[in-house]
Amino acid sequence: MIIGRGETYGYALQETLAELGFGQVPEGTIYPLLLKMQRNKQIEAVRHPSASGPDRKYYHLTATGEASIAEFLPSWRQLVAAMARLEGDKGNE
Repeated sequence: MIIGRGETYGYALQETLAELGFGQVPEGTIYPLLLKMQRNKQIEAVRHPSASGPDRKYYHLTATGEASIAEFLPSWRQLVAAMARLEGDKGNE
């Protein structure tokens, strides 16, 4: 998880997702998810000054967020393995 790597702010998160091949994820997708994660106590936000304008809200994982990731990873790995098997089956068609 990107936020698990260290503090980040919304626009930087959007840019990182684009660099990783997710395309341009709209702000209308990212910010509601960040707010939901914040309400669920998975992340916390801290404001830091910005050299290019108003303060930025930086997000970081909480212990609850780390536990959520640990709980989610086995399911994610199963999905990735299933997709790899499916992709491997394409060669047998």
